[in-house]
Amino acid sequence: MTERQAKEGGYEIKVGKFPYTASGKAVGAGQTEGFVKVIYDAKHGEWLGTHAIGYNVTETIMETVVARKLEATWHEVLNSIHPHPTMSEAIKDATEAAFGEAIHL
Repeated sequence: MTERQAKEGGYEIKVGKFPYTASGKAVGAGQTEGFVKVIYDAKHGEWLGTHAIGYNVTETIMETVVARKLEATWHEVLNSIHPHPTMSEAIKDATEAAFGEAIHL
């Protein structure tokens, strides 16, 4: 879902965005254009949607696909391993940003 779709669907949402300029892997690869944005249901924490633009997003989007299929919550995402330095870390960092827990921004 997009933010708009979630709001129109009656959800109260939490949104987090993580720019690739703050990603060690993206900086090291010289690929800092782009970001990951995540949308969660504020009430139950369910992952509602993701937008990802930039380097290697085709390699990281599967986390969103599987998480949506399994109705994962933000808490489950944050308690999953996200190796460092990787582009997939941006998903975890965006989730942290949505819930006020980001330390890399």
